[in-house]
Formats: sequence, structure tokens, C-alpha cells
Amino acid sequence: MHNAAFGALGLDWVYVAFEVPPGAVGAALTGMRTLGLGGLSVTIPHKASALAEVDEASEAARAVGAVNTVVPVGGGRLRGENTDGAGFLASLGDEGFEPGGRTCAVLGAGGAARAVVHALASAGAAEVVVVNRTPARGEEAAALAGAAGRLGTAGDVPSVDLVVNATPLGLAGGDPAMLPVDPALLRPGQLLVDLVPNPAVTPLMRAAAEGGLRVAGGLGMLVHQGALAFELWTGRPAPLDVMRAAAAAALRR
Repeated sequence: MHNAAFGALGLDWVYVAFEVPPGAVGAALTGMRTLGLGGLSVTIPHKASALAEVDEASEAARAVGAVNTVVPVGGGRLRGENTDGAGFLASLGDEGFEPGGRTCAVLGAGGAARAVVHALASAGAAEVVVVNRTPARGEEAAALAGAAGRLGTAGDVPSVDLVVNATPLGLAGGDPAMLPVDPALLRPGQLLVDLVPNPAVTPLMRAAAEGGLRVAGGLGMLVHQGALAFELWTGRPAPLDVMRAAAAAALRR
């Protein structure tokens, strides 16, 4: 999607993948400085390590404990950003959902879940309930929402306005019978967002839609977080429609 965006704006940029072994993030960022790269994306399992290696970091990156975007800021210095949370909020905007004053349940406590919890709290959610298999990790994630956050259970799901699946359950190639929450707990009037980008319609989304819920997949967050990174690197507005079409086509392959 980034190469499609560069092409649409006539920018002489190219987006390529670099394999970085565990423990070599610092060396990779030294390479970025040396080569004068215009930016980097950071993926699992390097997001936490990147936070420790950049020269400065945004509030969101520090709060979540992870960097997914690196931006050169001059003088050989690198700034770490985390665009996941803001990308998630932008995707909610696409669905016409305003989290301010609303109640939310986040399933999972990994990196994506932490970004979502922090973003929802920053947007003024009245309550952010984290439901996770491991209570200790769930409590850590819930703490990112401050006074609005708490550890919950699946029994909290029926009472919220927004349900977000931030676990990998539902990913293509997995067991379709393994769902992050019992669909019987979902109710019409809720918005279900499944951050799994592939398949476009996950088993949980299908079950929720059959139960009368509004549903949204992970493509929106994927595109919006990438668009924010594009803008940080280039200083140009991202061509969202171009990026969305390219990402959707890639996921269909």
C-alpha cells in the first residue's frame, strides 16, 4: 500500500522489507542513520526493542511500550512513533463511532490491544474493560487507560458499546472454531471490530453480523496506521483510497 501511495503522488520512494534478526535492532537503526533512509516500519518482534534504541519517542509509543514507525528528525536522530492507536481511532471514525463517553471491551493484552486501550482512553471512553486469558497481562493493559480501565471477564461483554478483538484468533490458517468470545454474549446495537486483517470477514465477524451487530474488520486500522506513517515520512497527505485498494488487493492474494 505504501508503494501504491508513492506512485499515486509521483514520489521517488520505494518501500521494501528488511529481515532483522532478534537482538539486531540497534544495528538496523544505525544502518538507517548511515544510509539516510526516509523512514522505517517496525513489526513483531522488534517493536519494544525499537523503543529502547531510538533517540526520542512520542507519548503514545512510550505509553504503549512499542514503536511501529521510525522517522528521521535531523542530525542523525531518530524518533519512534506508534501509529496503531491513532489509526484505530480513525478506523472507528469510518464506522461513525465516537468513543467519547462510551463503554468498550478489548479482548487481548498484546501490542495491538495495548495501543487500542490507550487510544480509547485518550479519546475519552467512559470505561475500557480488558478481557484476557492471563489476568496479570490484562491488568497491565488496563492500566494504560488510567481511571477508565479495569480488568474484566467475558461476562462484561454484553454491557458495552464497543467490542474489539485484539487477539490473533480468527487469522487465516487458524482453527475457525476458536473464537475470542462466545457470540452469544454479543448483542444488537454493539459495534464489533475484529483487528484480524485476513480474512476480510472472520468467523467472529460472521457470527456477530448474524446476531444483528454492526461489524468492521482489521483493514481500516491497517490502512490508517500506515497512512499516518506515510505522512510522518513524506510530509504529504496520504492517498487513503489508493492505500486501501492496494491493501485489500494484497490481502485477497
